[in-house]
Amino acid sequence: MPDEIARWLTEHARPLDTLTPGAPTDDLKPLGETLRGARIVGLGESTHGTAEFFRLKHRIMEFLVREEGFTTLAMEASESAARALDAYVRHGVGDPARLVARLGFWTWRTREMVDLVEWLHAHNRDLAEERRVRFVGIDPQRAADSVEAVTSFLRAHAPGREEDARALEVLIHARPGSRPDPEQELRQRAEDVARHLAGHADADDELVEHARILVRAADLVTRSLDQSGGEESAFAVRDRAMADAVARLVDADPAARVMVWAHNGHLAKGTYGDRVTALGSRLRERYGDRYYALALLFGKGSFLARRGDHLQAPPVRHRIGTGTRSIEARLADALKGDYYIDLRCTAPWLHAPQAQRSFGANVPRFSYRFHTAPLVPAKDYDGIAFVARSTCSHPLPQAEK
Repeated sequence: MPDEIARWLTEHARPLDTLTPGAPTDDLKPLGETLRGARIVGLGESTHGTAEFFRLKHRIMEFLVREEGFTTLAMEASESAARALDAYVRHGVGDPARLVARLGFWTWRTREMVDLVEWLHAHNRDLAEERRVRFVGIDPQRAADSVEAVTSFLRAHAPGREEDARALEVLIHARPGSRPDPEQELRQRAEDVARHLAGHADADDELVEHARILVRAADLVTRSLDQSGGEESAFAVRDRAMADAVARLVDADPAARVMVWAHNGHLAKGTYGDRVTALGSRLRERYGDRYYALALLFGKGSFLARRGDHLQAPPVRHRIGTGTRSIEARLADALKGDYYIDLRCTAPWLHAPQAQRSFGANVPRFSYRFHTAPLVPAKDYDGIAFVARSTCSHPLPQAEK
């Protein structure tokens, strides 16, 4: 198989001239041609803490926005907090570093992410409102802004709902499965509040949307973490909520073209973990070939991740060599440098079971080097952008968090 891969890549791989944003984009033209019929492109990553992934996605987004007419960046980030960052991206409201730091996850609190949103704002500055690129969060987790908006309104305009306000405050730090409840009383309470606000004369559209975000957050926290629950597990509900958020963007505007930023596992066209239906699988089922899943992989190097199960500890540097067992090892051995490949073609090795590296926000202390996930390249993704060497992303200073 190694010789077969090398021969195929020699013919089909498209070298990436650089990973640096702002550079000429002639090398990205093949990707643009591939995406001509797509409404949605998923931009994945095998780690959340690789600087080169941030930079390459920034560069790809510059190309997609300027030359291919993409209109929206939808991120695996707090749906609630992203609304304030969208106000900066479109209208220059607020401090970008502080707003990025509030997106809910350490993974996005980086200088690379600030660089991206500052570019989005600069791009939007001289455009008419209807042509400005949007920034949207699609993850129901971490709903502090929505809790603040809804509970403040209830206390000012519906004092009889003080109990509702207190109950909803637990969603400030909403995490999947953090309050499992088969009866989903918290979600029912959130739904009742959302109905009340939708009919309230003093509640504007922004407030009603914050209330709907709390319904989704309450749904997520009251689900079980047991993946054997299938479509009812917290993991499946999270990916379904993210897919629905993307669908709302696409279906609301016939001209919308959406870039979805998330982990490779979410953007895959199949399942992950214990058969959890991925975000990308739901988008492929709904939109067919109008959804294109681009995975980002790396050969060797370092990346940031939290160690073990520590949810509050700072991320630390992890290192890994090329190895011999993963698809990354085969790609690195078969062709040197950084490159893009389209997988929607016929080649036996693209349809053979393999293994890919997959590192989340947290990784095991020692065994992470051996952690892989099953992969059939052409089945799980439509394309791969391969980066030869990974280095750590650059966290924002503590004062900006």
